[in-house]
Amino acid sequence: MSGSQPRPGEISFAHNGVLFLDELPEFQKVALEVLREPLETREVVISRAKGQASFPAGFQLIAAMNPCPCGYLGDPQKACQCSAEQVRRYKRKLSGPLLDRIDLQIEVSSQKTERLFENPPEDENLSTEKIRQQVIQARSIQQHRQGKPNARLSASEMDEYCSLNKQEQDFMTRLCDKLGYSARAVHRILRVARTLADIDEDKDIQQKHLAEAVHYRKLDREPG
Repeated sequence: MSGSQPRPGEISFAHNGVLFLDELPEFQKVALEVLREPLETREVVISRAKGQASFPAGFQLIAAMNPCPCGYLGDPQKACQCSAEQVRRYKRKLSGPLLDRIDLQIEVSSQKTERLFENPPEDENLSTEKIRQQVIQARSIQQHRQGKPNARLSASEMDEYCSLNKQEQDFMTRLCDKLGYSARAVHRILRVARTLADIDEDKDIQQKHLAEAVHYRKLDREPG
């Protein structure tokens, strides 16, 4: 989107779709920081001498990264070759404000080679179709309750739709004070917890939903 005539970039091309960034820390930090505002406002505003241009940017961000520069930190099969300082520098490429805007941060462990050739277990609880139906049902609940997905709730709307009972408020306060979450991260946690409650078809957000939502923010809990 450089030059005197602004043009849509990759995040606008991903509007109403998915923007996948592989090897996230390898992108230039300035490029990653530019994502922060569109993730909140769902648009990109470019200012030039001749005026401003606005482009839609309502994308679903999905990103992947290694646990360290060599990729083997925590691997049971192969030893990591990185120093502690190299690991810290690698993870510091992702700023706190950017991580605040990423709802789910999970670790996927490596698999043994033989697992790649095994047939998936015939477990109804893990079936893709059952998960799909849960997602459809949860989205239907959200649409009926508030007319939009939980991810689109504003701060004022969250006061109504993501309110907590006294016991859950105390639990969340203790947890967030201990982990040092920002206000933005707390709002993200509440939206995810509301979605987990919808999947369970629970009217109220319970402690188990809050705990699971926090569990999905792994990078927030790691030392910098």
